[in-house]
Amino acid sequence: MSENAELERIYSVIEETAQLVDVACSRAKVWPVLTTFGDTLAQAAIAFRVATGARYVGELDCRFSIRMDVDPYSTALSNGLTEETDHPIGALLSEIHDRFPIETLGVDFGVVGGFRKIYAFFPGEDLQSLSKAADMPSMPRSLAGNLDFFTRYGLSERVTGISIDYPSRTTNVYFGWTPADRFDTKTVLSMLRDLELPDPSEQMLTVAKEAFGMYLTLSWDSPKILRFCFPMPTPDPTTLPVQLEPKIEQFTRGVSRGSAMGKYVYAATSTPDGEYYKLSSYYQWRPQVIDLPTGWRADSTQSPEPIADPV
Repeated sequence: MSENAELERIYSVIEETAQLVDVACSRAKVWPVLTTFGDTLAQAAIAFRVATGARYVGELDCRFSIRMDVDPYSTALSNGLTEETDHPIGALLSEIHDRFPIETLGVDFGVVGGFRKIYAFFPGEDLQSLSKAADMPSMPRSLAGNLDFFTRYGLSERVTGISIDYPSRTTNVYFGWTPADRFDTKTVLSMLRDLELPDPSEQMLTVAKEAFGMYLTLSWDSPKILRFCFPMPTPDPTTLPVQLEPKIEQFTRGVSRGSAMGKYVYAATSTPDGEYYKLSSYYQWRPQVIDLPTGWRADSTQSPEPIADPV
């Protein structure tokens, strides 16, 4: 299959997936991302995500892994996917490359909004220090300002990756291989209260107990952690011990036949305005991606593929 035919095939899949949640796919936004980064889509990990939060209304997110010899930010700039900026966000990916071993790169885009994020994930067996991330000149100062929090909960040496959201000017920091006792009800309550986030619902506590990690959102405009998320793997979202939200249930019914070997990630996110939920479904799964077996716990010796649910 020619490269252009492969891109057309993937575009058709994206368009059909968007229709499952009544979202009109914009070719003008999606096609430039595919032609910029999609030369190896046949071998890439590809996932779709739907979410319930207000910022996700009328949108479907897509993400895929890209070649390691590509500089995704420079490539996005040169192809008009994002604009040159003097903001620190423009230098952050270069600093990540300079300071960390990177094993996986990926991009995220919306079928309506277009290009959004770049992901950089580290080798699963080589967890990184949070202080090294906090020392980067372009990292939001809120990370350094909250180092005591991460040390208190045993997270300071468990960083698995960083993502950068260019339109919203935020960044996510991902943590993995967290001991299972970090997700018990008492600890989750304590963590969220320390961050001045609302007390979690029973549904969020249920997800946190089975989560394979956690990640948080920072911006350059606030000293606080803006969002805190717990992702859990599942082979079948309909069997989760939670009530699926109507939007997510609709998405699940539609993608179940196309999901790559039943690989999903369901995530609960806490914000100052309340909770929202997300479901990622893999359309394509790379052979080198480590499996997420049923019952995988946070104290497992396995580490999930970090691109499983970047947010």
